Amino acid sequence: MKLGVGIGPLGPAGGARIVELAREAESLGYDTIWTSEIYGSDCFTPLAWVGANTERINLGTSIMQISARTPASAAMHAVSLDYLSNGRLILGIGVSGPQVVEGWYGEPYPRPLERTREWMLIFRQIVARRDPVSFEGKHYQLPMPGGTGLGKPLKLILHPVREHIPVYLGAEGPKNVALGAEVCDGWLPMFLSPYRMREMYKDALAIRNRDFEIAAGATVIIDDDVDRALDQVRRNVGFYVGGMGAKTFNVHKDHITRMGFGAEAERIQELFLAGRRDDAMAAVPRELCDEISLVGPKERIRDRLQVWKESPVTMLKIGSSNPETLRFMAEELL
Repeated sequence: MKLGVGIGPLGPAGGARIVELAREAESLGYDTIWTSEIYGSDCFTPLAWVGANTERINLGTSIMQISARTPASAAMHAVSLDYLSNGRLILGIGVSGPQVVEGWYGEPYPRPLERTREWMLIFRQIVARRDPVSFEGKHYQLPMPGGTGLGKPLKLILHPVREHIPVYLGAEGPKNVALGAEVCDGWLPMFLSPYRMREMYKDALAIRNRDFEIAAGATVIIDDDVDRALDQVRRNVGFYVGGMGAKTFNVHKDHITRMGFGAEAERIQELFLAGRRDDAMAAVPRELCDEISLVGPKERIRDRLQVWKESPVTMLKIGSSNPETLRFMAEELL
């Protein structure tokens, strides 16, 4: 199993923290360093900073929101970073949710799977650089109809260092995961339980190709007090289930429900939206938190790590910047 690490908060201005983290992870043999975007820092700039200060570690976006950039803009970002880093980019993409897509980017959210499929088709054409790109879809049209009428199919000027940049899809729902298994090179799951994933995603996993990567995030906390460590996981889950979505539409709440915690998910959201955030966090089931993380003394983590090793997961993305934690996980897996 490969190891990855998330950049997390950027830290003080100047970028020294993320460079130190990346160099430490690279020296330990970590495969990829990952960075996210919500509505703060973008996902590409920190990776460019890291890429300029490292030599081997792969640079992953987890995730780039496809509504933030047209397929052509994203392809230019991806090809440029891949070019400058000598082929180290892994482009993780996702649709985000309607609050961000429509509230932040001013783009329509409906039919996200259809939109993702079209986006991928255009992105692949641009990076392959075989012909000038034209596309006629429901969500994207190149050249754009109307306007001045002067638009024409174009070909990327920069010659990519690779004709195929790996794309991983951030997804939680079974249909979205199946789409990723069909058209992408990997999957970036969130709140994944290695105890339940085979049953939850059996249809999607059945159609994945031989080299399909599953890069699952897991908070890792070395602490003799298991409950104290799980409280940190609980707050993260509670925030997403309770607040990262509307009352009537929250993909994270739906995901937790599919995992078998439907009543608890309803209660978490109810408390969170009522302003009772501490109560909402307390309502997150201990069992759920323990399944999606690796916490406790080293011996306990080592024991529970076995289930992850036996799962279809190919990369464990460590949710920690603690040097001791990074070294421990490298010793156990690398």
